[in-house]
Amino acid sequence: MSISVTYQRELALPLIEGIHESPPWGGLMRELVARTYARRAYLVINLANAGADQEPSIVQVAAPRAAADPPLEYWRIVALQLNPQGEMRPLRIYSLDEMLDYGRPERLASQRLALQDMGIHYARFLRVVAGGAADARMLLVREREEFSAAAVATLSAIAPHLTAALKTLAALIEQRLQVALAQSALQRLGIGQMAFDATGRVMAADAHANALMAFAPEPGPVAGRRLQLMPAISQALENACAEIASGRVASVPLPLDTHGGLWLLLRKADLLLDQPCALPAVVGVLRTYKREDAAKARHAIAMIYNLSMNEASLAHQISLGKTIVDAGRNLSLTPETSRSYSKRIYAKTGASSQADLVRLILTGLAPLS
Repeated sequence: MSISVTYQRELALPLIEGIHESPPWGGLMRELVARTYARRAYLVINLANAGADQEPSIVQVAAPRAAADPPLEYWRIVALQLNPQGEMRPLRIYSLDEMLDYGRPERLASQRLALQDMGIHYARFLRVVAGGAADARMLLVREREEFSAAAVATLSAIAPHLTAALKTLAALIEQRLQVALAQSALQRLGIGQMAFDATGRVMAADAHANALMAFAPEPGPVAGRRLQLMPAISQALENACAEIASGRVASVPLPLDTHGGLWLLLRKADLLLDQPCALPAVVGVLRTYKREDAAKARHAIAMIYNLSMNEASLAHQISLGKTIVDAGRNLSLTPETSRSYSKRIYAKTGASSQADLVRLILTGLAPLS
C-alpha cells in the first residue's frame, strides 16, 4: 500500500501527535474508524511494569452514527476468552472468526451470544508490542457487513508505525517517571529549579518554580518565557546570567523581591543531556521553608537510628530549632526526662552535640519522608 498524502495527513500525523495525548492516540483511532467504516473501536495500552491493580489506558471511539451506542466493554470481551486473545501474534490482523473457540461448542455458543448482545458481528483485532515495555491491543467492530480489503490494508499499513510509536511512548513514560521522581524529592524540600539561557530567558521550569513565580511570554520569535520582576531585579538577573555564561563568575545569589524574602541562586549549568538539545547556560534554584510531615519524619528517625518513638519525637523537635528543654516541653516531658532522652539520642545517632544532631537529621532521609 503506497503512502499517500491523505494517509500522511489523516493517519501518520495523528500517530505522531497522539503520543502526547492523554490517553494517547484518540485522534488516530477516530481517523481509523472513519477510514475503515467501523462503528466502534477501542485501543488498550498495558504497561509491563504497571501494578496489578492499575487499570490499563483505554481509548474508546465511536463513529458519529454510533454516538448513542454504549462503549465497547473491554473487560467483558477479555472475559470471553477469545482464542487466541492471549497469544495474538503482533502486527497480524485477526478477524472475529479467528478469535472464536470452535474447539469448544459450549464456549463458542456463549461467546457468540455475548458478542451479539454487545452488537459485535464483525471485528478486526490487532496487537502491537514495545519490546516488553508495553502491549497495545486494538479492536474495531461493525454490525451489518464485513470489513473491506481496503480497511484491513489500512490496519496492516499502520501497524508497524504504531509499534514504533508505542516504543517511543514507553520510553517517554519512563522519562516522565524519572522527572516526577526528581521533582517530588525537590518539592518535599521546598526547592524549585529553572533553566536560563545567557540572556536570562527561562527555557524550562519545574512545577514548584512555576507555582512560585510569575512568567510572561518571551517577546519575539524565540520560544521561552521571562520572569515577571521589578525592572531593576530583572536587569540584575540578565546581567548575572551573562556573567555566569561567560565564565566570569560561578554563581550569584539574587533577591527576587525588594524585601529579600525570596532568593534565587544562579549557577553555571552542568546538566548532562543527550543530543540534540538546547543546553541552558544557567540553572536557577529557589528554596522556600518547608518541613516534612512530623509523624512520618519521627517514624523514619526512629527506624534509621534505632530510637524509641519518644526519643525520635524529641530529636525531630530539636531539628526544628528547639532547645532540649523546649523540645521536651512540647512533648509534655520534664527537663530531666528530656536531658535523659537526649543522652540516649546522642549515643545511638553518634551525634557529638545538638548542632551535630540537627545536621544528621536535616541531611538524612527524614526531610524526604
